[in-house]
Amino acid sequence: MKQFKNILGLTLLAALTLTSCKTQDDADVFFETPTAQEFANLQDNALEDLKQEFTMNAEDGNVTFTSENGVDITIPGSCLTLDGNSVTGQVDITYVEVFDRGNMLTTDKPTMGITPGGDRALLISGGEFMIEATQDGELLDTTCNIILSVPTSLTGGPDNEMTLWDGVINPETGDLEWRAADNATGQGGVFAEGGEYYAFLQQFGWTNIDRFFSDPRPKTTIWAQAPTGYDYTNSAVYLSYDGEDTGLAALDTFEDGLFSEHYGQIPIGLECHAIFVTEQDGMWRYAIKSVTIAADHVITFTFAETSLATEAELIALINGLP
Repeated sequence: MKQFKNILGLTLLAALTLTSCKTQDDADVFFETPTAQEFANLQDNALEDLKQEFTMNAEDGNVTFTSENGVDITIPGSCLTLDGNSVTGQVDITYVEVFDRGNMLTTDKPTMGITPGGDRALLISGGEFMIEATQDGELLDTTCNIILSVPTSLTGGPDNEMTLWDGVINPETGDLEWRAADNATGQGGVFAEGGEYYAFLQQFGWTNIDRFFSDPRPKTTIWAQAPTGYDYTNSAVYLSYDGEDTGLAALDTFEDGLFSEHYGQIPIGLECHAIFVTEQDGMWRYAIKSVTIAADHVITFTFAETSLATEAELIALINGLP
């Protein structure tokens, strides 16, 4: 009898341990949720895959690099500084460019701009860019404009409503937020001419060529229910608007078990795709749903609806949405 009790006790302990680290959507599916760090690592790896590296000599004056997608980046070497002092010698340049929804999603760089009223709304992008200059591992500043020449063909042709946006990291959430650039040169820091956007950047870091998405229909707030065990720390929910392949919205708050776009900026009747993503064993676990937005819409994802994909496979799926 004592042996039976010991076996029973071990069985119950094992069951409790399994329940504590795994969760369940239906009777036949058990899965272990990732940690916040595992999910963040997946996004960081996606960003690392997009990095391009260049070197320049600060004494060479204006130096122009051409990216993999044909963007010209002109950096004035004589204006580079470290702690307010002019820099000489070799400088390392790290550069990232993002033009499509798939890479916006995997790197967690959606195009949500802060409105004049402090809300967040979808931006349609002419390109997201990150530029860093370092010397011996130290981040440099610039006292002159960095100039980008961006082919408008990469994002569907020229749009004269585009302006410049600065990427700012939210210290509380770690999210990248887009704010209209202050004191931007000329037409909001960007002008289109000869099949190119010319953008004048006042600093290193993240920059976006954008305009707000415009839709006259009444707006609503929406919510999304992730599978059991998933929240804002180990998963994300995005919206891909049909017909807008250079913008990606994010449901950026999580409360009472629901992700939400809590600003009430989603057009009623909008046709879109809701996308749930998380990490599993170094791969992307995802679900995509076609949605027509209704007032106070709640979108529900279950684990049984999810699938696994590599980074390249997920990017192709997202970019293939209408």
